[in-house]
Amino acid sequence: MGLVARVVEAAGIPTVTLNMIWRYQNLVGMPRIAAIEHPFGRPYGDVGDRETQSAVLRAALAVFGTAKQAGHIEHLPFRWHEDPKETKWHPAEPSPIIALMNSRRKKP
Repeated sequence: MGLVARVVEAAGIPTVTLNMIWRYQNLVGMPRIAAIEHPFGRPYGDVGDRETQSAVLRAALAVFGTAKQAGHIEHLPFRWHEDPKETKWHPAEPSPIIALMNSRRKKP
């Protein structure tokens, strides 16, 4: 997604990406990031939750108004409603990229 956003930006079209792993995506050069604390596969919210989905979409689009330059990261005010450890459909193990990031964070 970061590469696509950079190509679109190079064509003169600003982009905002909704992202759950904003630290990594910032490293690969996404121009503007709307960071959200939602699980993978559910960036906009639960299936059928139109109210949350609309609110997330509106908040992500609003980043265009606050991001004055590429590299901007806006943390959206949404938090997932369940403890990730109790979510039945969420994988028990973190994704490889998250596991790598966590292992690097623990090193001095």
